[in-house]
Amino acid sequence: METEEGEDRTPLLKESQPGTVPACCSARYNLALLAFFGFFLLYALRVNLSVALVDMVEPNISLAKNTTSNVCPEHSSTINIPRNTTGEKYSWDADTQGWILGSFFYGYIITQIPGGYLASKIGGKLLLGFGIFGTSVFTLLTPLAANLGVGYLIAVRALEGLGEGVTFPAMHSMWSSWAPPLERSKLLSISYAGAQLGTVVSLPLSGLICYYMNWVYVFYIFGALGVLWFFFWMWLVSDTPETHSSISLAEREYILSSLKDQLSTQKSVPWRPMLESLPLWAIVVAHFSYNWTFYTLLTLLPTYMKEILRFDAQENGFLSALPYFGCWLCIILSGQIADYLREKQNFSTVCVRKCFTLIGMIGPAVFLVAAGFIGCNYALAVAFVTISTTLGGFCTSGYSINHLDIAPSYAGILLGITNSFATIPGMVGPVIAKNLTHNNTVGEWQTVFYIAASINLFGAIFFALFASGEVQDWAVSGYHLHRN
Repeated sequence: METEEGEDRTPLLKESQPGTVPACCSARYNLALLAFFGFFLLYALRVNLSVALVDMVEPNISLAKNTTSNVCPEHSSTINIPRNTTGEKYSWDADTQGWILGSFFYGYIITQIPGGYLASKIGGKLLLGFGIFGTSVFTLLTPLAANLGVGYLIAVRALEGLGEGVTFPAMHSMWSSWAPPLERSKLLSISYAGAQLGTVVSLPLSGLICYYMNWVYVFYIFGALGVLWFFFWMWLVSDTPETHSSISLAEREYILSSLKDQLSTQKSVPWRPMLESLPLWAIVVAHFSYNWTFYTLLTLLPTYMKEILRFDAQENGFLSALPYFGCWLCIILSGQIADYLREKQNFSTVCVRKCFTLIGMIGPAVFLVAAGFIGCNYALAVAFVTISTTLGGFCTSGYSINHLDIAPSYAGILLGITNSFATIPGMVGPVIAKNLTHNNTVGEWQTVFYIAASINLFGAIFFALFASGEVQDWAVSGYHLHRN
């Protein structure tokens, strides 16, 4: 183990420092940029329904008369702009709306592990490309499905989930052949930061489209952009550096030599040792815990602002988007810092992953609990929730890319496994929170925040105790020989 730890701490490739292969216009950074736009659209396609739904439902049904708490004074906005009201309206009650919003995750959880497995077999390019293409096509069909009936809409959303489910495992799988170990945090944080920016842009933009045009255009515009992206992706990207048409010889050599001892050539997947691996379960627990807070906030923040702080987040989509903007900035910056610490300061990989995960999970827990105790101070509530979500961005360079550290060859499958567990909070968290806040009192919401914070704390400690930064024995070619 001693020698491995030593290897982990030394910058790779002494003879050809990354400086010889400039990042600008390189094939690997082009891939990161295209992936950034792909994930941007993916999240725009995911969250646009929650905004459009408000406009799709007849006003009196919109909220099953939830008693608004009278603790805080009402914030009234006096903007009188003629609002477009040509969109079709449907009489769906609160339960039906819950099913429509939740149906996405039922599709999403099914394709996680198959997505990782398929990516290792057919390559991530086709899988990611068609995942986003399929999601875009179903988004274009959403207005038609809503007209046909609620069952059709739920089915279309579940199918969108199926399409999106393969995307993260496919991307992880591609990075296992594209990302030199010392540039992992940078490259992955660029590509996945698109998801946060997609949320930031599409929340207010969907609101504006609904307001000035008609809710159907929310689906048509984002859906069409997704189809357009697909053509660029198929044209410009390839699965591995070896098959890329326009990559420079120096860059191809640099990537391949930096990964040569890290990839496995065996065709079969070592399922048993993989599932018995404690470092993998450390990622599972961290991923589950982080997503509990993330999904609880994503789905219920507007409700909290409306019911407790008496502020209509619908008219203020920019405030709902603010936390995700902070998170996006943090993801980009923390990716640069993480690789700087590993490459220039000789920090070990495991040390960087653990520290970033601790900041990214304990920070949000503290500020989330604080948000429940500030009474009616609206500005402070928004500030605390924003800081909470922003600090969460550190996790992208923490547990979130640890899959590539412990088993680069099977990173897609590992992400499929951890993301399957991490999708459960998206299905369960908001339901539990809704059940806890029947009367919308401040005390009930404090309970919701307490639960999220304790789960975060547990995940952070578990990861800090059991995570690893080394390529695991079962993930390297010679493993089966040793066993036999």
